Amino acid sequence: MTDTVQSSLAETRAPAKVDLKTAVAKRLKARHAAEMRFRAYGVLAICVAVLFLGILLERIVHQGYTAFVTHSITTEVYLDPNRIDPTDIMGANYDQMITEQVMAKMGVAEDEYGTTSGEYKEILSPDLGFKALEALRDDPKLLGKKISLTSPIAANADLYYKGEISRDIVEADRNVSDQQMVWMDDLKTKGLVKGHFNTYLFTNTDSTQPELAGLLGAIMGSAMMLLVTAALAIPIGVGAALFLEEFAPKNRWTALIEVNINNLAAVPSIVYGLLGLAVFINWLGMPRSSPLVGGVVLALMALPTVIIATRSSLRAVPPSIREAALGIGASKTQAVFHHVLPLAMPGIMTGTIISLAHALGETAPLLMIGMISFVPGLPESVTSAASVLPVQIFIWENASERAFHERTAAAIIVLLVFMIVMNLAAILLRRRFERRW
Repeated sequence: MTDTVQSSLAETRAPAKVDLKTAVAKRLKARHAAEMRFRAYGVLAICVAVLFLGILLERIVHQGYTAFVTHSITTEVYLDPNRIDPTDIMGANYDQMITEQVMAKMGVAEDEYGTTSGEYKEILSPDLGFKALEALRDDPKLLGKKISLTSPIAANADLYYKGEISRDIVEADRNVSDQQMVWMDDLKTKGLVKGHFNTYLFTNTDSTQPELAGLLGAIMGSAMMLLVTAALAIPIGVGAALFLEEFAPKNRWTALIEVNINNLAAVPSIVYGLLGLAVFINWLGMPRSSPLVGGVVLALMALPTVIIATRSSLRAVPPSIREAALGIGASKTQAVFHHVLPLAMPGIMTGTIISLAHALGETAPLLMIGMISFVPGLPESVTSAASVLPVQIFIWENASERAFHERTAAAIIVLLVFMIVMNLAAILLRRRFERRW
């Protein structure tokens, strides 16, 4: 009887063990399948992000790479004393004089109404006239002599040489006539016009003439503004984070401050622009459209990010470092500044540089403080009127001339290069400090 009962129990338990193993195997298979799906989703998300980033970069480069190449004309100009009054050299029509001389050199005759020279003048840049006047102003003895001048060709002519304006387009739908195309072909055939790297893009400031417009003023304005931002945001932000994390008592007031700092990090950037307009310009009377006001506004915007990044880096330092420093007799200040801060420095530098790179690309707050104005020269100080790269991009994109649009994409490329360099600097500084400590 006993043997019969035991055998029946064994038969009952055997299927139960088989069912348990099967269930465990199914659960493991499902878990493995879920893990594989999660990895596939992650890879897919990265691929989609890289794809859209690649499309964006390809579009920007495709539109902007032509701006890094330009065409210039080199010609000899006779400073005719019959057309230039020595007592009033600024009163002469240098553009007309140079146009007629180039036409004579190319064998183009003027018509009785003078319309041919007017049409020919459209393919030459007014920069030729400016350079002739400048040369004569520097050396009045050049009057009656020939000088060699080199200048960018007019913007529409440059677009034609780059293939952006085609003969296949109906003449009424393009800014260059068929006759002007013939003249431009002759200029290039006879060697007066040559293509080269567009150094004017980096050596000139903004201009109403697309072929003369450059980024030097905007680059200097951005550099000045970023220096002001760094001078304010880094010491104030790091100091505030050190106090809140290491020295401040943990009570409701510090908790309230921490909540407000986190909230300020999410405030739209245009709100900081309104603050700068109301406080710094209207109340304190700071100069409008200056790197000083822009730097202060961007410093306020970057402060929450710098504080949060610094506090996170300080928290990442093991408590044993603080305890060991205090255990050997160091004061609280010595423990923080001699031991904790150096170990947290890689994270602090990374967060700070990334926040500054983010500030460099901001446009909305700068528009609110008047940095949208046309500034043709270089800023002499942080209180001078200046333009910056994001605002320069905004201005060029809204320009009506087609040649400004390729310069817009080129300016975006330059801005992206600046940001990439700043992010690489953050990575290199982090690695350097990590190897040091």
